[in-house]
Amino acid sequence: MTKHWRLGALPLSALVLSALLAGCAPLESRDGYRVDHGHPSSAHDSRVRQLILHYTHEDEATSLSILTGPRVSSHYLLPVPARQGEHRVYQLVDESRRAWHAGASHWRGQSGLNATSIGIEIVNAGPERGADQRRWAPYPDAQIDTLIALLRDIAARHDIAPDDILGHADVAPERKVDPGPAFPWKRLHEAGIGAWPDADEVAHYRRRFATRPPDLTTFQQALAEWGYTLPPSGRLDERTRAVLRAFQMHFRPADYRGRPDIESAARLWALLAKYHPEALARLESQTPAAELSR
Repeated sequence: MTKHWRLGALPLSALVLSALLAGCAPLESRDGYRVDHGHPSSAHDSRVRQLILHYTHEDEATSLSILTGPRVSSHYLLPVPARQGEHRVYQLVDESRRAWHAGASHWRGQSGLNATSIGIEIVNAGPERGADQRRWAPYPDAQIDTLIALLRDIAARHDIAPDDILGHADVAPERKVDPGPAFPWKRLHEAGIGAWPDADEVAHYRRRFATRPPDLTTFQQALAEWGYTLPPSGRLDERTRAVLRAFQMHFRPADYRGRPDIESAARLWALLAKYHPEALARLESQTPAAELSR
């Protein structure tokens, strides 16, 4: 049965824990045995490592039909709010269970991310072909307000790192483009959710790369250090273009053609400096800067 989750509601595990802390009976009767919850261990953490965001490319009714069927699923579905002040979210799969949303996926050396992620589908039409270019459906402010509240709650409970809040395109760049370049990643960061480069650091690397840009092999290594699965071939092949497109949709949505350029490099290096300085130090100690491959 489809669940309805509303802001401010505690998840089931939190309700059980609250009851135990309040002194309720720790014994749970099950079929043929009883479980004693009176001696909880402190040696544990969450199995959830990533939050993966998608758009549905369908309306709400069709999305619900597909996501509650036998083939695909997600933990949550965000509809477009029907009226002002509505913050409804559908919970389709319990967070303790694996939903089928990421498919063949990779991030930071890990594969099969359905096992370690929470999937959130957002009702959004995605791309449309216009007369002269591709247009992307916007995300209403009220829908993003609800998403921010949901993400803040989940990320805090599972201690998810900012750079592990991802789009489907990040973990499956050759197959997927969602949530697309219209998704407001910067707005999420300003609300305390997800990664974003500091403007001063971007400006620093923009100046540096204006005269000494990284070569393509170094660019590929930097993308791999950030989390993408990308062998450093030195060739601008389809895999590299797909990974660059995913990165640009996330962090440089004004131009997501999958071409290496100084602006993308500056943002990538600024991200590594902020979130993974040890990886940046390793990268720069191994490979000198050179002219950017075209």
